[in-house]
Amino acid sequence: MNTANSPSAYTSDTPHVPYSFRGLILLGLCFLCRASLPAAEQPDPLAVFSDPARIWGRGAERVIEEAYRLCFKTRIIGGKVMILRMPFAQNNERDKLTAKDWGFLGGGKANPEFLWETIEKVLDGAYFKKYTQALQDGREKVLILDIPSQTWSITRELFDLARMKAGSYRGLLHRPYILVSGKGVEDTDVYNYLYCIARTGMDCSGFVWHILSYTAAAGGLDLGKILSREVNTPAGGDPSYYIGTWLFNSRSSQITGVKDEIRSLQPADILLFRAADGGMAHSAIIQSIDFSRGVIRYLQCTDEAPPEERGVHESSIYFDPRRPELSLKDPSLRWTQQRYPPFAGENPSPFSDDGLRFRAYPELGGGRVVRFKAVTEAIARLK
Repeated sequence: MNTANSPSAYTSDTPHVPYSFRGLILLGLCFLCRASLPAAEQPDPLAVFSDPARIWGRGAERVIEEAYRLCFKTRIIGGKVMILRMPFAQNNERDKLTAKDWGFLGGGKANPEFLWETIEKVLDGAYFKKYTQALQDGREKVLILDIPSQTWSITRELFDLARMKAGSYRGLLHRPYILVSGKGVEDTDVYNYLYCIARTGMDCSGFVWHILSYTAAAGGLDLGKILSREVNTPAGGDPSYYIGTWLFNSRSSQITGVKDEIRSLQPADILLFRAADGGMAHSAIIQSIDFSRGVIRYLQCTDEAPPEERGVHESSIYFDPRRPELSLKDPSLRWTQQRYPPFAGENPSPFSDDGLRFRAYPELGGGRVVRFKAVTEAIARLK
């Protein structure tokens, strides 16, 4: 994106809506140009309109956006057009009260193409159809999602409904309770099914790895092959399944620490959020830094987000473009990503937004930024 410093564009209260009006104008021009060309030469105006290069150019920002968009699908469900996002996959956090371990498809590390193939079959299945029918029957109910058994049930008992409405949550980590109106299927209902019943999605490091490896491949490098020895990938195995946030915070020769000043950042840098034990509990990845507008756009996969954003989503950091030397830990920066419990009624995150989370545990170093050397090389080739 733009790298020119201009203080006039900075407003801490105004959200950044990139180029939407110009996009509509361009779409209209595409139709006009298409009408004047022979059929064989006519470009697809929708393809032109949706091309990431229209906004992000031809460099790393475009490639990262392409990888990000692979985590979304459009479906018609319950008579509504929905843009579905890849769910977040938790493997170990919700199985503490169950007799045996259970996991998500691919351990949260599978690529979007593989996951969507399974998700499409799930959404076309009879069990999901029965689920959507229950959500459209016009009757208020409590939906109980049993993750270990991958089953769901409902209760219409007045006592159960009253307790949920009063904020007395009866669910458990492995059995979320959800109050539903019966008036139709929402995007969040589909997410809940894919997360709890299909047990499919990507965890935070699986998503970051997807972006990194896709970006490296666009620059002609196989990041998995480069790192296969460091992650102890077995012969014939896929390195993706052995990657975790631990790698991003490791002493790998492929990883370099980045000073967390805004002027030092670049696309594909990884944001690491520290845990109370000193390790890293979460990872996200920077897509772009707009120095003229004062906006950092980063991408992540988590379920501690507003209900409609759970799973893969974009987040922003607003800064004063006159102060590119500021640290990401500076409290004057505005991190817009709010944090909520995955299901209404569960315990909330101790941090209300990503900024507080990145600044947390300063005695242990707080958040950190790292960079892969091979990805930097691939980005240079893209330029």
